[in-house]
Amino acid sequence: MSRSAAEQLTELRESIAEVDRSLLELLHRRMHLAAEVGRVKAGKGQPIMVPEVHHRVLTRARQHADACGVSEEVMESIFQAVMRGSIERQHRVGMAMRASAGSRLLIVGGAGDMGRWFQGFSHLLGHRIDIADPAMAPLPRAEGRYGSLAEVPDLDAYDAIVVSVPLGRTAAVLEELIGLAPRGLIIEIASIKDDLAPVLDRGRAAGLKVSSLHPMFGPRKSPYEPLTFVLACAEDPHEERVQVEGWIRHPYTHLVPVPFHHHDRLMGWLLGFAHLSGMLFGCALAGSGLGAEELKACASTSYNRQTLAALHVLGEDPDLYFDIQRLNPHRGEVYRAAGKALNELVQSVQEDDRERFRSVLSEARHFLISEPG
Repeated sequence: MSRSAAEQLTELRESIAEVDRSLLELLHRRMHLAAEVGRVKAGKGQPIMVPEVHHRVLTRARQHADACGVSEEVMESIFQAVMRGSIERQHRVGMAMRASAGSRLLIVGGAGDMGRWFQGFSHLLGHRIDIADPAMAPLPRAEGRYGSLAEVPDLDAYDAIVVSVPLGRTAAVLEELIGLAPRGLIIEIASIKDDLAPVLDRGRAAGLKVSSLHPMFGPRKSPYEPLTFVLACAEDPHEERVQVEGWIRHPYTHLVPVPFHHHDRLMGWLLGFAHLSGMLFGCALAGSGLGAEELKACASTSYNRQTLAALHVLGEDPDLYFDIQRLNPHRGEVYRAAGKALNELVQSVQEDDRERFRSVLSEARHFLISEPG
């Protein structure tokens, strides 16, 4: 008597489950080996992320894609995940060894979203963390938890002080901190920096060490994904890089130095314009007169992608995004360019100028795919 389809599927699924158990055992063994590699590297002070090894593993995986009956992209994504797990395991296993050499860090605004991110990140790097934040004021006193800078008994006990407060408060907090003249490095992480230049200059003139760092991600970012930090350099880029990079050294850290007064122009596009496009997309749709359910039911791939990007912006703190627009002295340049680009596209359509439309899109495409020179 032949077996039913349900019986065949049950047997096949049981076989797959058995293979999955074998894969999990192999993965466990791989992570154990990664931990041993991590211990050796931590003991010798070697970097965890070695691009040549990473590339070699992924190349090997792609070469076996056809034999496994899947695309190279699928095989690469599987091994990318395995490699991320290995890097995380190596990093975690060396934490105790790094902690013995870790430094002491104060995070001003440590109860805020980015302050909490920096707490977790700095713990991974082996640093000892205290925080100063008004949110601590109503709570019972606890060691390393302060309601204000005035409550911190000894600022000179810290090797570095990170200022992670709302944009509108950053200048005032820096002013207070510089007036207290701590010995350690002051690291501010504001998204917009031009309005901070006077107080930062006063700090340098007083002989204090200051750095202007900008994490190009939000507080939900995993520390085991690429982490781009922009360093706004007012003086020698090499010296400023050496000064700050020890505080963020991590397998996925990418530190990019730029001139201080160029930073906000970059952010006008990388943040201001990127945020603005998402806000315009959502606001225009909200005023379209169409129903959200109807749009979702008929949505194209492009619409869904744009919706996800817009929701990422619209779901964040509107006060932060308002200040990113308001405080950037280069916002007029961005608004004018956006208006010009929109008018160019609209006019080419209204005037039935197909070649002009093609030319505008071709120029934009070539700009976006161009390789850094």
